[in-house]
Amino acid sequence: MFMPVLWILGLSFQLRPTLSCYQCFVDVKDSLRLCWGHVLTQEGIRNVDSCFTKLDRIFNNNNAVIEAGRVGRGYDKQLKEIMDAEILPLVKEFDNKLNNDHVYEQRLQTAADNFIAAASKLPRVSGCLPPCGFQSSGAEYNCITCQYDSCEFPLDCPVETINVTEGSRSQIRCNETFNISEDVEVIWRFAEEIKTQQVDQFKEVTVGDDRLYSIPSTRLHHQGTYQCELYSAERSIVRLYFYLSVTPRVKVGRSQLQELFDRSLLPRGRFVPEPASAPSSALTLLLLICLTASLLLFLLSLGAVYVSTRT
Repeated sequence: MFMPVLWILGLSFQLRPTLSCYQCFVDVKDSLRLCWGHVLTQEGIRNVDSCFTKLDRIFNNNNAVIEAGRVGRGYDKQLKEIMDAEILPLVKEFDNKLNNDHVYEQRLQTAADNFIAAASKLPRVSGCLPPCGFQSSGAEYNCITCQYDSCEFPLDCPVETINVTEGSRSQIRCNETFNISEDVEVIWRFAEEIKTQQVDQFKEVTVGDDRLYSIPSTRLHHQGTYQCELYSAERSIVRLYFYLSVTPRVKVGRSQLQELFDRSLLPRGRFVPEPASAPSSALTLLLLICLTASLLLFLLSLGAVYVSTRT
């Protein structure tokens, strides 16, 4: 008759909303065996529920235990081994034997302290690197949920703008900031002209393992957003976006010519000194001065001819 009551108590213990490293790794059957002989010293009666309350206080609601359990990916097995090494010997020792509550208090607190000391030596989480990407290596074990918490960053990274001149070579590198496996698949997509992160706007360009997208001679129709998506084990890891802004070559030439003209109009004929490493620019400026002088001389000659014919 008493065993069903123990099972009900044990089940309620496991179904409480807040878990801990104890409940993540210790089976309910072992908890029942551990608490079977818990005796309240003052009343002189056996009370299993009081033992579970003690476990809650020492393990489940102990922030030091929870923090010690925040280990890096793959080390939850070591956590279980450490917890088993502290609890299972007590289960075997206390099974079907009566012990006063102060004995439980001392032995369980020692077990918790030993767990904290040993678990704290395990490798910690490597950390999550913002702002984007599924970073499994950055996840940490959570004793409250009994699972690894992800970094909870979005897959989509912010758009990076790349400015190039028409006719020049363009290179876009798909490099993430966090560590991933070497065996990855790379998918490049392109949305012509627009700057966007809307997935339905993109068309697939290439699939493979090449993280470098190269355009030997950039043209105006290359302007738009390039999306690079990395896959590993059929899981999407991150999506990077690059907006390629292409400046027409004619516009660049006009801008340079306008700059030369503006500099030629400086007061008293002064010019901004050219760097010694730019002889081609100095030659261009000299040719411009010669052409301007020739034009002025030609206009003066026309004026002189016109005056002479009038007289």
